[in-house]
Amino acid sequence: MEQSAKTIHERSIVIDGLIISNWGEDVFKAMHAAGLTAANCTCSVWEDFQGTVDNLVRWNGWFRDFSGYILKAESVADIRRAKDQGKTAIILGMQNTSAFEDQIGYVEVLRTLGVRIAQMTYNTQNWVGSGCYESTDGGLSDFGRDVVAEMNRVGMLCDLSHVGPKTSRDVIDASSRPVAYSHCLPAALKSHPRNKSDEELRYIVDKGGFVGVTMFPPFLEKGINSNVDDYISAIDYVINLVGEGSVGIGTDFTEGYGTDFFNWITHDKGFGRQLTKFGEIVNPEGIREIRDFPNLAVAMERAGWNAKKIENVLGLNWLALLETVWSSRM
Repeated sequence: MEQSAKTIHERSIVIDGLIISNWGEDVFKAMHAAGLTAANCTCSVWEDFQGTVDNLVRWNGWFRDFSGYILKAESVADIRRAKDQGKTAIILGMQNTSAFEDQIGYVEVLRTLGVRIAQMTYNTQNWVGSGCYESTDGGLSDFGRDVVAEMNRVGMLCDLSHVGPKTSRDVIDASSRPVAYSHCLPAALKSHPRNKSDEELRYIVDKGGFVGVTMFPPFLEKGINSNVDDYISAIDYVINLVGEGSVGIGTDFTEGYGTDFFNWITHDKGFGRQLTKFGEIVNPEGIREIRDFPNLAVAMERAGWNAKKIENVLGLNWLALLETVWSSRM
């Protein structure tokens, strides 16, 4: 690794806007080895309230058992503390609002239990609105508007990565706090239901929101033939579109998972109709594993980025967004 890029990575607050890996000691050690300061770690996808609480019980055990590597992030101060202590701050995030069920009070309960980010829908229809694979995007429901308002009140980030275009725009317009696409790619580089148009990317940022750029191979222009430089090029595309200050990393690492997991996430509610087929999942060369995270700074430098731009995209932009959203108090 070039010395300057190595130094930038080591001193930076490095935040990943989405990881959904097979949680356990191996992943936590990899995060530590990668110098990852914080990550939005998925604790719920298709689960209901009880299933999500059961997952949070497991997370509490991991926070105890692996306290040398990870700590629970309930504030921006916790993220800074993780940096000081050489640990990774785990931001508990849900990739669906199915855990809220039809009970608005569950928003505050799950926030109290540590959840700080919730994606409004995961690919299909729920109580709140429509996902990106739903044949008809009906937009944000009236109950969904109440959920957005409650998430604003308690300080929970609204994520729109897997959300349908109309529902996304409704959330952007309804929210009094900035919202995010935590892990997405530009549709201009590859047409895919999960990718966002230039108009959508501009709209969320024009309204104060944020874009985390993913490297999930099915959504990249070159698919499994992509490398880390292709990923940085995609990030640059978004930056050139919306500006450097509103863009960050959102890898969507699925480390440690196999066929059963991908079958579960690609079927409606985990067992219904098949929504999409990903094929072989091979992350871009140079950033195949979480441990490869330092290679991002090297590739950014190779692309001509200056130190300030690298530091901002690696984590400072995410930190500023979370400070704004989480500053809301119950």
